[in-house]
Amino acid sequence: MGIEDIRRKVAEGRYAISFTHTEKLRLRRIKAADIEQAVKSGNIIEDYPNDPRGASCLILGRVGNRALHILFARLEAEEILVVTAYEPDPEEWENDCQTRKAR
Repeated sequence: MGIEDIRRKVAEGRYAISFTHTEKLRLRRIKAADIEQAVKSGNIIEDYPNDPRGASCLILGRVGNRALHILFARLEAEEILVVTAYEPDPEEWENDCQTRKAR
């Protein structure tokens, strides 16, 4: 599934936020509207087609100047799943927020 398919499903409200991460998103001050806005202009930066739990991908998007990473799963389902969303950690990500730092 490509970014356009994800954008369409998000725009149509055909996504759910993982129950186990709703509290984490609240603490991170990330709202559903932030996820929706970030996906509109976002891009897939990592693709995990062979994830044992099912195809998933990591999207980098922005809400104003705020960078967000959003992990989507169940990509082939009618309703995709937001596994988590977070601001990229500068210890792990380069300044572009899309390249992992070498370990």
